[in-house]
Amino acid sequence: MSKFDYDLIIIGSGPSGRSAAIQAGKLKRRVLVIDRKDRLGGVSVHTGTIPSKTLRETVLNLSGWRERSFYGRSYRVKDQIRAEDLKARLHMTLDHEVDVLEHQFNRNHVETLNGLARFVGPHEVEVATDAGETTRLTAAKFLIATGTKTYRPDYVPFNGKTIVDGDGFLEMAEIPRSLCVIGAGVIGVEYATMFAALDVRVTLIEPRDTFLDFIDSRLIHDFTHQIRENGVDLRLGSAVEKIEDAGGHVEITMENGRHVRAEMLLFAAGRMGATSALNLDAVGLKTDHRQRIDVDRKTYQTAVPHIYATGDVIGHPSLASTSLQQGRVAACHALETPTLPESPWYPYGIYSVPEISTCGMSEEELQERGIPYEVGVARFRETSRGHIMGLEHGMLKMLFSLKTRRVLGVQIVGEGATELIHIAQAVLNLKGTVDYFVQNTFNYPTLAEAYKIAGLDAFNRMPIPDEFKVRKKADEPSKPKAQKS
Repeated sequence: MSKFDYDLIIIGSGPSGRSAAIQAGKLKRRVLVIDRKDRLGGVSVHTGTIPSKTLRETVLNLSGWRERSFYGRSYRVKDQIRAEDLKARLHMTLDHEVDVLEHQFNRNHVETLNGLARFVGPHEVEVATDAGETTRLTAAKFLIATGTKTYRPDYVPFNGKTIVDGDGFLEMAEIPRSLCVIGAGVIGVEYATMFAALDVRVTLIEPRDTFLDFIDSRLIHDFTHQIRENGVDLRLGSAVEKIEDAGGHVEITMENGRHVRAEMLLFAAGRMGATSALNLDAVGLKTDHRQRIDVDRKTYQTAVPHIYATGDVIGHPSLASTSLQQGRVAACHALETPTLPESPWYPYGIYSVPEISTCGMSEEELQERGIPYEVGVARFRETSRGHIMGLEHGMLKMLFSLKTRRVLGVQIVGEGATELIHIAQAVLNLKGTVDYFVQNTFNYPTLAEAYKIAGLDAFNRMPIPDEFKVRKKADEPSKPKAQKS
């Protein structure tokens, strides 16, 4: 590798890029991270994961959302909360994230370069820096971690103020009194439910008859009931025919003849791989219709063996958490260093209001595969902690194999779902059974008790295992022998 400028050049500094760079640095390799932004972190830090989750926490705190069941609606929601209040915490969080990332890079001797990179040969990239200069650099291996960009169809008249995409939504000058969100994917659902918590009148439009189809249908049914109760007008099954910028408001005409009027429109119907500027033809790489790159899902190698790709640019699952793991695995493979593989089961989190999180298989998947199973359900209102917190909703659902008694999947909707799911993830990856939840003791009072409630719910309907029958029989006291007279 000594004939090249670097052992590894990483294009993009999002979650997968940063983890790959730090891993390469710890292996004492020459590594360079190239990012077109003037600040490190990629979409995840500046317009995606961190901003949206920070905004959610700010909304719930300022609106008093978590205390409404006890104290009612906060007067501050409509009277005092401004866009500047939402952004203040956002900027503090982003500054901290960038500082931590820069410190990690410096500590691990990772070099960085701001600019737009494009391939000019199999082992060479050309970088147009922010200063207007152009430089060429070579590397033995490359990692593409450029993430995604918003999908902006021609029929949507984006203006950056009243009609925006997911990246521009955070730059709002003031909180709208009404909001229309097109696209009931993860991003659309998160922002729609956040602003409904601010008492903004929200209409969520999805052209399909269903939404979030990768989530268990029973969970979605419960979630749909909650968000409608919270004020989201959910309109499914009809596409948008026309969008008009009417100055002070936006007019949306749907194919079924209905109209929606709102002060602001958020278009959140999909994202595209950010690969168009990379000149992938120079290295013989192709992309799909969404400009994403196909890879080997074990090593993250592309069709060109010395070029790797990780993160959102390779498509599903498009999570910051999985991207961090992908970057580590890809860097180790590229630098010919053995490492532990990724765990088979990972959690999926949606930071809506309420939260959704899942791990493992859904009930629909089990039915498709013909796997006999039992279901255990617990409601948060059944727990003492739920009463203390004033939770009126929230559900934990677990699926168990009738043959092996193993946990097959867990789905949670409600407060703390994205934190609670990690108990299920651990048990799934360790091949645990329903018996664990029955035998285990959970802190009291906690929402985690819902696991025991759901476990018992399923346990009481499942056949008693043979080994338990044998043990029970062995434990029975023997009958006293009759005394001879």
